Amino acid sequence: MVKQLGQVEYLPTFEAMQAFTVNRDASTPDELWLLEHPPVFTQGLAGKPEHILQSSSIPIVQIDRGGQVTYHGPGQLVAYLLLDLRRHKLGVRDLVRLLENSVIGVLADDGITAYGKVDAPGVYVQLKNELGEYEAKIASLGLRIKNGCCYHGLALNVSMDLAPFAFINPCGYQGLQVTRMVDLGINKTPADLFGKMADKILQQIKQLPV
Repeated sequence: MVKQLGQVEYLPTFEAMQAFTVNRDASTPDELWLLEHPPVFTQGLAGKPEHILQSSSIPIVQIDRGGQVTYHGPGQLVAYLLLDLRRHKLGVRDLVRLLENSVIGVLADDGITAYGKVDAPGVYVQLKNELGEYEAKIASLGLRIKNGCCYHGLALNVSMDLAPFAFINPCGYQGLQVTRMVDLGINKTPADLFGKMADKILQQIKQLPV
């Protein structure tokens, strides 16, 4: 089941994901939530405070996904995947590839070449400036597995304000560059891409055993 939620506050959405996962059973259908959040920093289970470089008025929420600190805000497409991994005989690394491939497919449809990295989950692109080529992250991933089921998911930078990323080491990487689709010549909003992102994720899931 796909739900397009629009812009919703982070904390109640996080709590709803937790409740859905705790209360589901072997017959509960999987769900995919597509949405945006107001400005918020989220800090993963292993999050280190030194990766928050500057205080601001943007709230910081401690959550239970893996990884370090990241930023969510309007103009970023967030896809939360609530999937029974046991049903699909799916491991965590395969799940990460599934999400990365979904984003790579969405970007490819708009002519953007992107890729994942084994040692640093997420989706990246190669850019150029006057100093030469460099790598920038365009989508981040974060997951939580509980009782054989997952929640959290991916965040694709579409048209968001990137300035708050300067307040943190994104995903715990000092000096990590971030980018967004609008800077690559794609003038769209997250809502424009909800349907396409859902299609790409569902295509990946349909290829899994049941």
